[in-house]
Amino acid sequence: MRKALICGISGQDGAYLARLLLENGYEVWGSSRDAQASTFGNLSRLGILDRVKTLSMAANDFRSVLQAISHSEPDEIYNLAGQSSVGLSFEQPAETLESIATGTLNLLEVIRFRGLPVRFYNAGSSECFGDISGHAADEAAHFQPRSPYAVAKATAHWLVANYRNAYGLFACTGILFNHESPLRPPRFVTRKIIQAAVRISKGSKEQLILGNMDVRRDWGWSPEYVDAMWRMLQIDRPEDFVIATGESNSLENFVAAAFSEVGLDWRQHVVQDPGLFRPSEIGYSCGNAEKARNMLGWKAHMKMRDVVREMIRHEQVTS
Repeated sequence: MRKALICGISGQDGAYLARLLLENGYEVWGSSRDAQASTFGNLSRLGILDRVKTLSMAANDFRSVLQAISHSEPDEIYNLAGQSSVGLSFEQPAETLESIATGTLNLLEVIRFRGLPVRFYNAGSSECFGDISGHAADEAAHFQPRSPYAVAKATAHWLVANYRNAYGLFACTGILFNHESPLRPPRFVTRKIIQAAVRISKGSKEQLILGNMDVRRDWGWSPEYVDAMWRMLQIDRPEDFVIATGESNSLENFVAAAFSEVGLDWRQHVVQDPGLFRPSEIGYSCGNAEKARNMLGWKAHMKMRDVVREMIRHEQVTS
């Protein structure tokens, strides 16, 4: 039985990845900064908490990382930990850089230090590309990070590449474009939109207040994207991959689709507030996942409107 350690198992991707690995016969370990205090709510929502072994690990503490890996002895490590909000990174740049970049470095160093035959996946981000001016970014596109979060992810990306090339580690980065699910926390704008649309459809008189709705993103479905993560660690040689749908939509399109799903005209319920605009916003984002199709046999089947439909359906049932 193969063993996997998911760092940051409490999040959206961590929970779906844990479910996928369990379905594939893995023994799954998951880390949280304080496993005894964490509820692991997403694992409970998926009905798999009792099948996952949990432990505490602070990724920015080398000794903590060493202990966690020594205890779990994984064949595969998935690094999904770290501060995950672009908006929050402008308010907490130091913590963002430490949790993402230093955390990744510690994981790589423990693997190198102990000489372990571990396969390592690092969660990269399309935010590293910055504003790509109407083009779909592939693995050769240049990084132009425009937020502390993106700077941290770019740093982690190059650390992984360096350890792969310099030390021969099986280490790769998945450069994932935006991907959503019902497990997204409400502080993320996509879940905020979905929840508001459903509440308003049930009689709420509130208005949904949003920032820049002209921004365009490539939105996919989280359960499909974690499958791509797993596939990256099953090939013979480590490679970095862009994971995306290849379709870019404006936030206004996302809002319109959400309210249409509940039979409402979004323009009657949404207000744009310039005070919510980010200091340096990415106008356009879209990914080209041709390499993943060719080498991993992976392709996104759920596009933005499919994602919205599924999130609305789930919210209607659970709210």
